[in-house]
Order: sequence, then C-alpha cells, then structure tokens
Amino acid sequence: MNDTKDSLVEYGIGGLILQEKGSSEIFIDGGKAKHFQFIHKVKLSNLQPNSKYVYHCGSIMGWSSEFWFNTAPDINAPWQPSLAIFGDMGNENAQSLARLQEETQRGMYDAILHVGDFAYDMHSKNAEVGDAFMRQIETIAAYIPYMTCPGNHEERYNFSNYKNRFNMPGGDHSMMYSFNMGPLHIISISTEVYYFINYGIKPLVYQYEWLEADLKQANEPKNRENQPWIIVMGHRPMYCSNSNPADCTHNETITRVGLPFFHIFGLEKLLYNYGVDLEIWAHEHSYERLWPIYDYKVYNGSYEEPYVNPGAPIHIVTGSAGCKEDHTYFNNTRPYWSALRNSDYGYTRMKAYNKTHLYLEQVSDDKGGAVIDSFWIVKDRHGSYRP
Repeated sequence: MNDTKDSLVEYGIGGLILQEKGSSEIFIDGGKAKHFQFIHKVKLSNLQPNSKYVYHCGSIMGWSSEFWFNTAPDINAPWQPSLAIFGDMGNENAQSLARLQEETQRGMYDAILHVGDFAYDMHSKNAEVGDAFMRQIETIAAYIPYMTCPGNHEERYNFSNYKNRFNMPGGDHSMMYSFNMGPLHIISISTEVYYFINYGIKPLVYQYEWLEADLKQANEPKNRENQPWIIVMGHRPMYCSNSNPADCTHNETITRVGLPFFHIFGLEKLLYNYGVDLEIWAHEHSYERLWPIYDYKVYNGSYEEPYVNPGAPIHIVTGSAGCKEDHTYFNNTRPYWSALRNSDYGYTRMKAYNKTHLYLEQVSDDKGGAVIDSFWIVKDRHGSYRP
C-alpha cells in the first residue's frame, strides 16, 4: 500500500468543477501484523448554504464513486434538522444498517449520531474488521455527517482505531467536541475516560473542565437563545434497568457520581446545573426512555405530562442497532424512573421542529420499521434546573 502523495476532492454544485487538496497521515494498527493505511483529510471551504454538492475523492491513481451532500441553510434561516441516533452497531448482525442506508439516501436525515461501539471491533483481525465496517457505513457517511463518540469496544491500543478513522470537529484525535445544528447544541463526550484509568486521570480531568467550559458558553444568553436545546451524548448510561450486573444493578455509576470514594468529576450534577435538555446513551443493546430524573428523583410531580417544561434532563438509552453480541434484556421489574423499555433491534429518530418542540421516536427493525415509541419534549424556557 503506497501513499498517493495527493489528497484531492473534486466537487461542485451540479458538477465536479472545483478542487481542494488536503493531506494524509499514516495509521498503523497496534496488532501483530502492524496493518497500515493512509488516512486522507480534505477541508472544503466557502460552501454555499442550502445547496446540493456532488463530489468524489482520489488522485491521479484513481477516484472514488461520485457522492453528494446537502449543506445547511443560512445561519439566520429556520431549520428543522432530523437525525438518526443509535449505538452498538457491528460488522456482523448490523440489523438496522440496511434501513438506515435506504432512509439516508432518501434524504430523511441531516446527520447521524453513533453513540459508541463500532464494528465489534475495529481492531479485530489486525483491523480488517474496522476496514470492512467503514465500507459498510460509507453508504451513510458519504452523504451526511456521521457524528460519533467512543465506546468501550474502541479502547484497544488507546482508542487508536477510533481516533484515526473518525475525524470529528474537536481536532485531530479528539475524544470530545460540540457543534450546532439549527436550534440544537450537541455535545459529544467520552464516558470511557472514567473506566480506563490505566491511560491516566488527565484525560478525565481535561474533559470535565472542557465540558464545563462548553456548557457555560452554550448558556450565554445569545447562544442559548439561538441554540436552546442542549443535547449530550456519551456511550455508557447513568441509568439503565437491564439485567447487566456490570452496569445496571447498582445506583452509583461512575459517570453519574464521579470517581469512587471521592465522588469528584461526576456528570449528573454538572449537566443538571447547566440545563441540559436531553442525554443520549447506548452500551445496553436495547432501548429505554426515562422520566425526567435527577439523583433518582422523578421531577414534575406526576407522569401526566412529564416532558412539558420538565424539571430535570430526559435520558434515553439507544444501543440496539445490532451487533454480534445480540440483545441485552431487562430486569423483571421496571423501576419507577423508567418510562418504557424495549429489546427490539432498532434506532431512534429525532427532529427539532423549533426552539420549543423536540420530537423523538423509536423504530423497531424487528417489526419492519414500525414506530414503537414516540414523545415530544416541549419547553417554553431553557436553562438550569436549579431552584
């Protein structure tokens, strides 16, 4: 495998009339074979808003197929972005993939949120499984932003396959970042900094400080007015009621309360104080929606209209896209804080209708794409939940 020395994208509105040149860097997998490849990065500048661009990638040594993407509307124009959300999708048994590919190419989505755990695993077979998985998702990621966060299955060789294969807004090899889509401010974090302390505590401390700074900036009056919906995604949930002794049968998850004994750097209080509206998790191979919750207390006082100006963040766990580890099942008794649970393979859709109405629904691939859960979050005010 040779470096082409050129990293080119030809693109344009209606034809391949423009060209941008980028750069490449070598990625060497940590396995015994030291499998290597060149990762090419090209930035397209000065794109026109609300336009369809065609493009292909390559060099004089060869070109990819032709793809297309749509740019976002002008920053001042109204926009109702639609996203597909899921975690835990593997190279094998990726049951939701075909439906997601079809819906993406029909123009149903503006972006994907893949909430950790890819391929099972990207480093497997000297990274051949990672290569195959990237080819599988090309029919989605070539058309719309494929936004990610790391999960526990990405940990091998210090997350190197994740860091090199996914180029997120936070910069080279970043494990956290944020971005805006219309009325949405979406924050992606790594829950794994709490669990793989063998890489040191510095990444955890750095992320916590970065997250607080990002939340503080997002809550500045002008920013919160423009992007009132603050959404955080990370792989391991704070709450879940699966029959999984490692994650769901104890009250004090590390991400929720912080490091053992000291209870520092916990995320729940931080996200509550800064008025995060929706928290999206995966890891459990199932779907679960919670009532508004903080410190195991359900807010709003009743279950009649829990998502109308809720008094605490809403959590969903959506890790059922499909992988070789199959389903994760639930405890026999649904706890009081859990609104709905389902073990079907599937994924979540989300649409931001405006600054006050956010809609989500869960799709069951087992049931032919049927919607098995749907709910609105309605808010006429956004901000901290503190009294």
